[in-house]
Parts: sequence; structure tokens; C-alpha cells
Amino acid sequence: MKAGLALLLVAYAMSQFYRVFFAVLSPALARDIGAGPADLALASSLWFAVFAAMQIPVGWALDRVGPRRTVLVIFGVGASLGALGFALARTPLEMQLATALIGAGCAPVLMSAWFVLLRSVSAAAFAMLAGVVIGVGSVGNLAGSLPFAAAVEAWGWRASMAALAVLSAGLALGIAMLLRDPERVEAPAGRAGEGFGALLRMPLLWPIFALMIVTYAPSAGLRGLWIGPWAEQVHGLDAAGLGRITLVVAIAMTAGFVLFGPLARWTGAGRALLLGGHTLAAALCLWLWAVPGAALLPAVAAMSAIGFIGGAYALVIAHAQRFVPEHLSGRGLTLLNLMGIGGVGLGQFVTGRLFAGAEAAGAEGAAVFAPVFLAYGLALALGTLCYLAAKDAPSRA
Repeated sequence: MKAGLALLLVAYAMSQFYRVFFAVLSPALARDIGAGPADLALASSLWFAVFAAMQIPVGWALDRVGPRRTVLVIFGVGASLGALGFALARTPLEMQLATALIGAGCAPVLMSAWFVLLRSVSAAAFAMLAGVVIGVGSVGNLAGSLPFAAAVEAWGWRASMAALAVLSAGLALGIAMLLRDPERVEAPAGRAGEGFGALLRMPLLWPIFALMIVTYAPSAGLRGLWIGPWAEQVHGLDAAGLGRITLVVAIAMTAGFVLFGPLARWTGAGRALLLGGHTLAAALCLWLWAVPGAALLPAVAAMSAIGFIGGAYALVIAHAQRFVPEHLSGRGLTLLNLMGIGGVGLGQFVTGRLFAGAEAAGAEGAAVFAPVFLAYGLALALGTLCYLAAKDAPSRA
């Protein structure tokens, strides 16, 4: 089990990599296949939209057939073929379709690791370990910055993506051989037909859903997409410079994932941490909107703080999961993840449209990015206001 879980963490690191590598590739993709910022925004939004849509079948599969076969089929096929298709892409459309396939393939990895933990440790330990899993997996986020920029410079982006396709296939086979499925939990009498609908009919979950939709969208959107074009167009950074600043933001995101769970456990104030953190993140997004041409260092510091607060993602899920019946735990995890990742995809789509609209309206330089920051700030503010109605989670053994 431990070896299989370790490989799941490696696969999750690849999933983190696959959602952020656009920032480093933006100059090369513009040069080689004519993909501009709007094309990359659509590709990134497709990644997250398909990833989110796949949470429905993934949740069912985790509860019914277990994580081992789920990862083998979905990650093994989707991630490897998608990465290979990306390596062979000749047009923005081909790149976008390959990216969507990668998103589908990455859908079950984190949920499978969390599903194993949820069935193996106490609820309090899960709240802490869920974030640690993301923190460890965020090595992929780090690898998608300066290390990937170095690989692309040395071997080219096509060869680098082809190598990732091979690695993805090998990981899926290793997980299939080494991972053991947790014991299946049967539904209580009279509740065998329950599914996602039963969760959606629980009003206690609705304020948490509202926060879940926005909690990760700004950090993922800024780190995975917008920081690259913003730094290149506003501050003239080259690939190496982009690698350095994306590494800084990636480190901040990793720290947030690792630290939010322990902070909540030590202080006993998880809900207050979520409210205060998201309020601060909203304020920082609105500052970036008000001063889109801010100096590089303070702007990157603000984006890093937003990234750190996005690390509360696992804590939001842990809050909601305490209300979810055990026989629906797989579907509970994936429903929440659908909302979180779907929020990222929606954010990418909306901000891409806003960016294109600003360009069409004649905005230039830093001003063209202002609507992006405004949209993220308003979304965070609205989600945080809704979360004020959330109840404290009940205790579980």
C-alpha cells in the first residue's frame, strides 16, 4: 500500500505540473504554432473544465471499483496520450485538444490518494494530511517553472513533452501493480441508490461549495497562465526570468498547502483562517487591478501571497467532508474537487475573454491585464461572503 500511495503522489506531482507548464512555454508556443495568450487561456480552461467534468465518473468509480483500476485506465490513457498529442501539435487547436485529454487523464490522481487516506486515518488527521499530500505533490508545480524551462531550453518543448508521455504511462502501470484498494463501504439499508444528488440536497454544504468554487481559481489562474504573459509584456522578462518568478509563486503555493492544515489543527480556528485568508487574497487581487503596472517585486509578492492562500484548498474540502456520509466519500471528494477545479476552468475562460475584450477595446501594456485581476478579486469576495454562513464541522473519530 505504501509503495502504491507513493507512486500516486508522483502521479499527482505530474498532474500539478500539467496544469501550470503553459507559463514557461508561452514564448515557444507563440513562435512555433502561433498560440497567443487567448489561445493558451482557452487551452488551460479546457484542461480544468474536462478535469472537473471527469470528477463525476471518477467519484462513482472510486466508490464502486476502487482507486487502482480507476487510475490505471484514466490516467494511463489520458495523460500519456495527451502529452504525446501536445508534443506533436502543429496548431493552437491541436494543442488545446491535447491539453483537454491531459486534463481528463489527471482527474483521478489526487482523489485516489485522498480516498485511500480518508479510509485509513481519522478525520482530524485527514484534514492535515490532505494538504500535505498536495504540498508533496506540488513538487510538480515547482518542476513546471525553472526546471522545465531548463529542459525546454536544452531539448526543446516537443521532446520534453514526449518524455512526459512515456513517464505517465509507466507510472500508471506501476500504480496498478502496487496499490491496494481500501475495503469497500456499503450503503446503509434504504440508501443504496444515493449519489451526487444526495450531497447537493444538503444545505449545510452550500456555503462551503461557494467558497470551494473560488478558493483555488485565482492562485491557479495567476500561476498557471497569467503571470507569464503579464511579466513578459509588462516587465519584459525572458524565459529564464519567467522561470524564476513562477518558481517563487510555486514555492508559496506549496507552503500554503502544507501549512494550512497544521495551522487549523493547532489553533482550532480553521473556519477563521479560511475567512481571513480569503479576505486578504481578495484585497490583493483588487490591488493588482488598481495598479496593474506595479513594480515587479511587490506584484510578485502579492501573487505569492494569493498562491499561499490558495493552499487552503484541502482545508475547505476537509471541512465539507465531515458532513459527507461514509458510503459516499468518493463522490463527496470528487464533487468538491469538481467545484474547485471547475472554478479554475471557469475563471480561466472568463479572464481569457476579458483579456481579449480589453485588447479589442484598445487597452495596452499593463492595462490589458487589469480586468483579469478585477474578476479574481470580485469572485473571492463573493465566495468569502457566502462562506460566512458555513457551520462548524461535526467531530468524527
